[in-house]
Amino acid sequence: MKLTKESIKHNVAWKGYRLPQYDIDAVRENTHKAPTWLHFGAGNLFRAFPAVLAQRLLTAGLSDTGIICCDGYDEELIDRCYRACDHLSLVVTLYSNGTINKEVVASVTESLKLSEDMLRLKDIFLAPSLQMISFTLTEKGYIIQDDTREFLPDYKHDRENGPEGCQSFFGKLTALCLERCRAGLSPLALVSLDNCSDNGTRLERAVRHMARAWQRNGFITEDEYYFLLKKNTFPLSMIDKITPHPDNRIADKLAADGLENAKPFVTEKGTHAAVYVNSESPHYLLIENAFPNGHPALEQCGVIITRRDIVEKSAMMKVSTCMNPMDTALGVFGCMLGYTRISDEMKDTELVNLITRLSEQEAMPMVADPGVIDPEAFLHEVLGERYPNPFLQDSPQRTATDTSRKIAPRFGTTLYAYYNSMLPAHRATRLIYIPLVLAGWLRYLEGVDDNGSEFTLSPDANIEHVRALMGNPKLGDDVSEAQLYPLLANRYYFGVNLFEIGVGETVVRMFGEMNRGPHAVRETLQKYCGEEQEQEWIFS
Repeated sequence: MKLTKESIKHNVAWKGYRLPQYDIDAVRENTHKAPTWLHFGAGNLFRAFPAVLAQRLLTAGLSDTGIICCDGYDEELIDRCYRACDHLSLVVTLYSNGTINKEVVASVTESLKLSEDMLRLKDIFLAPSLQMISFTLTEKGYIIQDDTREFLPDYKHDRENGPEGCQSFFGKLTALCLERCRAGLSPLALVSLDNCSDNGTRLERAVRHMARAWQRNGFITEDEYYFLLKKNTFPLSMIDKITPHPDNRIADKLAADGLENAKPFVTEKGTHAAVYVNSESPHYLLIENAFPNGHPALEQCGVIITRRDIVEKSAMMKVSTCMNPMDTALGVFGCMLGYTRISDEMKDTELVNLITRLSEQEAMPMVADPGVIDPEAFLHEVLGERYPNPFLQDSPQRTATDTSRKIAPRFGTTLYAYYNSMLPAHRATRLIYIPLVLAGWLRYLEGVDDNGSEFTLSPDANIEHVRALMGNPKLGDDVSEAQLYPLLANRYYFGVNLFEIGVGETVVRMFGEMNRGPHAVRETLQKYCGEEQEQEWIFS
């Protein structure tokens, strides 16, 4: 059986699959005429979460239009995951008890390529019915400057040359919003759904720097600039749903059902994909209530639409306390210790102690309770259900991707809070587990595992620069504080100068312990994260 619109009409062949319970053709016609929701970023998270939300709205009769997606980074996905499947997706939900749920999602009505479909995108932006544009670009997708604060070449080109013939994603996005402004239509909500802190602010910044340059260079008026940045909105959001690379075990199950072309693949740009996506059951989404032209009835599907400060607290809870820092810890240490599955790491006593103490003893004291999500319950779900799920084959190699861009938001905010705290118990110099993870990242960057064998580092555009800043140490080298200072004092990577706040020396010492030679990483973990160790012992 093929994942096509015609094939799913034969319900017998798709026994055991949840199929769309609405008129797919009518939804596509309605959406083409009067689109309400456009999404940029066609990867796994979009298919597993926003597209499913759109399906829930259609099934419940809360909407008669679907969602249009567009990709501008890895357009191979459009051909192989969307157009080859009549824009259908197969979403497989993996429960911790081994149960799986298989659902065909038909809410995506069109799939577009940014390089080819600008005319269609202009039509969509000029539709009075359009309410929101959402984004899953990944954290690195919002980077518009390099580490010297120079604008990236394509972004710089667009700033200098105006709205015509833009080369960068944000140049094209801003130009499309300008078309809507000049047509006299209502402003839109531009909603980042990326798993990073201040996601809406990052999106607003990328549009603002572009629009301000255009205004200063005479390409747009002050009123047009005002529309782009003050009439359009950039709501903050907090999104959480683990969506790992497609699992070959799931592909085998689907193939056994008779599904054709189930085997996962890797695109030329390195994206892991398949005609299906696999993900966990738990999910969270909060969005700031800032929609100038209305929004789909997402609150009817469990999305929390609320005040900005509540979204900020929820995002900070997740990004800096209850999940993302542990992702980094399991990522870098898992790679060095030879793990390929997060669930297997959760059987490792020292690693479980590391992330538990990191979150409960060091990060949790600085968390602000958002009120709509209980931080302790969220943390216990992560530690007790989500990470240990053996059927969700997430890997440390995936979570270690782009760590250089994640360290600052995941650890810098908490470190700065300790620096500003007036309580003696909250001195940054007393921290153990956060510095241990930071030292672990430095040790990871050598590309040598704990047995002394080389391994492939996860993709990260800044790896060579970071290694150069730390003097390119080798396993066994005696590395001084002076050698590591240029990196550990770098606010671009850590959000703070680690020496100024009192943890730089600790990181240097712990790195030295892990860098002694083979098996030193495990020995260091045993020293600080063994069952009998308590946080205070090292300072006594």
